[in-house]
Amino acid sequence: QVQLVESGGGTVQPGGSLNLSCLASGNIFDRISIMSWHRQAPGKQRELVASIASGGTRPYYSDFAKGRFTISRDNAKNTLSLQMNILKPQNTAVYFCKAVDLEQEPHRDYWGQGTQVTVSS
Repeated sequence: QVQLVESGGGTVQPGGSLNLSCLASGNIFDRISIMSWHRQAPGKQRELVASIASGGTRPYYSDFAKGRFTISRDNAKNTLSLQMNILKPQNTAVYFCKAVDLEQEPHRDYWGQGTQVTVSS
């Protein structure tokens, strides 16, 4: 059973930084998988922030994340991270970690409970 637990959220002033972490239990990091961060702001749909495949190469970023956010994964520590710099008030949202197990047919998705990020002066 795969469980994802996010941490690192909080309140930060505009221009500040946060580093989110997602610790996975189970063996998802040993499998062919795609790990990603998503966010959901109040009244809006959940949207993709960034994703990274098993090998850790060629990460994908949504346009608003390019140049300011960095996604990384440490397979040895079963941890997915999201470094967020130069945060803006519009980055305020609940941030979720997601894992997609590509070795299962159909592919199986796992979600964390989310961590609140608030950017406010």
